Amino acid sequence: MTGRRKRGRDDRPAAGAFAAAATAYGANCALGLAVAARLIDTRRFRWVHHALYILTCATTGLAVVVGLATRTPRTRRAALALLPAAVPLAAIPYAGTHTRRHPLVALMAAPFVLAGLVVSRLPSDRK
Repeated sequence: MTGRRKRGRDDRPAAGAFAAAATAYGANCALGLAVAARLIDTRRFRWVHHALYILTCATTGLAVVVGLATRTPRTRRAALALLPAAVPLAAIPYAGTHTRRHPLVALMAAPFVLAGLVVSRLPSDRK
């Protein structure tokens, strides 16, 4: 074959898991930023931010597991690119919510989430 291989059936769940992790992370960061900028008042429904955090952790873990379980090198590379995001995600509850540390620790996961998403979307390098 001279062209690049199209994404196969094995890659679809993995690519979807990486997209779900990135979407959950983005939604959580957007809500946190809106609250910090005082655009949204979440005093009555603070649980939404916590639920998005749990969803972010769960989808990130799912993407790593699915990515490592597939046979394609690209999805494994995407999982390995996403894996370091687990460290800041695990540290966020201990960073305090009313300090500058909380958003800084949360943003430390951004490069890894973005790298996992980008690598999962790259065309396969198999010939």
